[in-house]
Amino acid sequence: MSEKLWNGEPFWGLGYEWDPDWVLTERQRELRDQLIELCASEMRDNAKVSDDNLEYPRKNLELLGRHGFLALTVPTEYGGLGEDHVAFAMTCETIARYGCASTAMCYVMHMGAVNTIMLRATDELIDKYIRPLNTGKIGTLSYSDPETGSHFWYPVSSGAERTDDGYLVRKKASWTTSGGFADFYVVQTTSPDFSGYDDLSVFVIDGEDVKAQPSTWDALGLRGNQSGPIQVEDVAIPATQIVGPEGDGAASNDESVDPWFLIGSSAVWSGIALGSIDIAKRQATRKRHVDVGLRVADYPTIQDYVGEAVMDTNACRMFTISVAQAMDRLTEHNTRQAPPGEFARANVLHWAWQIKFEAAKNAAHVVDKMLHVCGGSGYKRDMELERYLRDAKAGWVMGPTNEVLRQFVGKAVLLGFDALDYWNQTYNRRAVENEIKKLDDDGKRKLAEELLAQVQDVGAPTG
Repeated sequence: MSEKLWNGEPFWGLGYEWDPDWVLTERQRELRDQLIELCASEMRDNAKVSDDNLEYPRKNLELLGRHGFLALTVPTEYGGLGEDHVAFAMTCETIARYGCASTAMCYVMHMGAVNTIMLRATDELIDKYIRPLNTGKIGTLSYSDPETGSHFWYPVSSGAERTDDGYLVRKKASWTTSGGFADFYVVQTTSPDFSGYDDLSVFVIDGEDVKAQPSTWDALGLRGNQSGPIQVEDVAIPATQIVGPEGDGAASNDESVDPWFLIGSSAVWSGIALGSIDIAKRQATRKRHVDVGLRVADYPTIQDYVGEAVMDTNACRMFTISVAQAMDRLTEHNTRQAPPGEFARANVLHWAWQIKFEAAKNAAHVVDKMLHVCGGSGYKRDMELERYLRDAKAGWVMGPTNEVLRQFVGKAVLLGFDALDYWNQTYNRRAVENEIKKLDDDGKRKLAEELLAQVQDVGAPTG
């Protein structure tokens, strides 16, 4: 097994013997080693600048673009590297571990936008947004809504109207990574003939048509993300900038947006955990207590901490990789896209919920334990561990939050998938009947009158 290098010297963290190289192709291992070199030479230093100054990591993203990574999963005929879900997981993990977590999350959202376009690709979309990626063109997803929080799939503050040559799009988003910096935004809104919250459409909005306030962004961790609010105010776009047919938004969310985002973000959280273990190993093997002649690494308690952290994190990263492998099998290694009305990745979406929950939970726990390994030295900023600790905290609360995900899984297991009711359309008869039991006769009569009035209002002709 080759030795892992860092700027030409032996790497001070975990060696390749702790990386599951057997899941990667030879080409993917080459790409990983190239990423490690980029992180060592430039990206890790830029991470401190982004964190200190709340600076968007454009230099890092442009560096990734020059080496083809902004088009990692794009077919080679369109200028991409033609890679699959496993390669995507590896790339996100590697950037977060060795380089910059903010860059990694911006990259996840960029690739989410790219792959959402590629799910319903047209010649016009490919020429305008996909072929220029290696020049440093950066995209992002904007699916959140200020009214629905972590239920980001439910866009209340949005809409689209048809025009003679396209659409008029409005969108408010509470959290948009790369907000104010991306060159294009893939946004989800309600459809022109909106009939309920499963009737959604997806559009690409150019950066100059998006209003953002990057100066207001100030966060605990992932400080380079610039994940602030954005607004699209009745922007006119050509018909060529709709992604898929009208009403396809819910389906493309399940088939592309969520699968790619959950694979990528899960890999980021494991990368942050691994990066903290690397730092802890360096400190524990170099720091010596001269009074007893022992290194920190010689203490059994420290060995216990690190051993458990490695095993738990490798369990999470292998879980993520296994779901990526499932998506690769379902899409013939990302060479086949399910047409409207059919699904591939969405069939294992409930597994993707689980990997995000586990990876985010593990990252917060592991980075905290690695602080214990490093002791007081780890609390200082010059060791970088405290940045990893702050970045890791974002995993739990990033939508879909871990509270949402564990409820999804528990509810689906106990009541079935239909009970999840994403779009708030299922009538809970038991709950309603139980509440009605609490009313006396007058209360029931009043409720009945109110319901009849609502029915009459809906059926009344409009002027």
